[in-house]
Amino acid sequence: MDKDELISGFLLELRRGTVVLCVLAKLREPTYGYSLIAALADSGIAIEANTLYPLLRRLEGQGLLVSEWNTEGAKPRKYYCTTKFGREVFAELILHWQSIVQSLDSALEEADYEA
Repeated sequence: MDKDELISGFLLELRRGTVVLCVLAKLREPTYGYSLIAALADSGIAIEANTLYPLLRRLEGQGLLVSEWNTEGAKPRKYYCTTKFGREVFAELILHWQSIVQSLDSALEEADYEA
């Protein structure tokens, strides 16, 4: 396996958990899928529809999100928003995230980056 393949695999692993945090952060207000993809992209988080929609369904099944169809516009859209439980879980995850980042920063300060 070459270096690019290794790095690609590691980046995929790093992104998995962080995407959940980003989605929960962006869904405090009702948002439809395509708009969420654009909002995440604006924040530097690229996600494809075939990754986002299964994630939204999973988070809804876990009780973290609720969805509702809006058929008033020219095109029906399904809007997602965090539930009270979702906001509670998100708040706790952010505390853990901040602790992890602090620990990583400390560990990385000691690392030698020269190849």
